[in-house]
Amino acid sequence: MHLQESGEMYLEAIYVLAKEKGSVRSIDVSEYMGFKKPSVSRAVGLLKEGGYITVESGNLVLTQEGMSVAEKIYERHILITDFLVRLGVEKSTATEDACKLEHVLSDESFKAIKNFAAKFKG
Repeated sequence: MHLQESGEMYLEAIYVLAKEKGSVRSIDVSEYMGFKKPSVSRAVGLLKEGGYITVESGNLVLTQEGMSVAEKIYERHILITDFLVRLGVEKSTATEDACKLEHVLSDESFKAIKNFAAKFKG
């Protein structure tokens, strides 16, 4: 199943919340993303069908595939945000732009940015 940008956003949100809180419920995702519960419920169903998450005792748990996607998107978000801030972009703008770019950049382009940014880290 090909994952859409919105699916990646949900996986990233679950990943971030799990790191912060340990366990994640749909209501947590709803509050974090600012989406209504029915929208989150629909997304959770699709992510379950796709094999990206499981629901255990009401908690959303990333599968190995879901974790892989979430970590990839989160890494992109953090690195792109940091890169743009280092270029002089205001933090809030950099964060917004990173949210858009993280989903559309090819692996090749991201790797190039990552390698370039590593040269100037410090």
